Amino acid sequence: HISPCFLGGKRESYRAKNTVRTLGYGCQLAGGAMAARSHPRESPLGQSLLAISAQLSHCRTVLRLFDDLSMFAYSRQYGLGPKEEDPAVRWLSVASNVADQLYYPCEHLAWAADAKVIRGDSGKWWVLSTLLWATSLLLGIARSLRILCQLRRRRPKRKAPLPPARARAEALTVAGNLADLCNAVHWLPPGVLWAGRFPPWFVGLLGTTSSLIGVYQAYAGGAA
Repeated sequence: HISPCFLGGKRESYRAKNTVRTLGYGCQLAGGAMAARSHPRESPLGQSLLAISAQLSHCRTVLRLFDDLSMFAYSRQYGLGPKEEDPAVRWLSVASNVADQLYYPCEHLAWAADAKVIRGDSGKWWVLSTLLWATSLLLGIARSLRILCQLRRRRPKRKAPLPPARARAEALTVAGNLADLCNAVHWLPPGVLWAGRFPPWFVGLLGTTSSLIGVYQAYAGGAA
């Protein structure tokens, strides 16, 4: 099972994590493409790249065992949001923080069950964590679209352009979250929309796209 991977920002804010995420998905994209062009056994390099991708995904799952407190600190700092902020944006952010906070213990339990640290079936915990991830992504998309609508609405009557930096950041967030959402649905149980229908190379393409967006946003934010 390849665990869900969050985009940058409050959940994977460190540039190193974004780099590992990009590398992992890049290996999956390249390895999946090689394997798709020939019989899997005839593409040892492709299989090796897929194996590296799986190990990097597992590495990031283990690293997230230590992210609960940082997520809690972020959620506590944000609270119910600044009063001057749009109410819809505030509550979408709060709901997203709740989904993110619940995601971590669910993924930890899934990992612990797979690692035989605890007894039990990990499947239900993987499904629940994926649903929470998808919920957070949907809330993030709705939040960014709300902000874009506000920016457009606040333009003067002479139709001045939207604030380029903020509009670009929110548009990139929507694009990255949509790519991740496609993968989140893919990892749900069969029968749910397109669950399980993506080939490895396409999962890698979507993940690489969202990861590169995260890397760009992390470096652009650091340079700002």
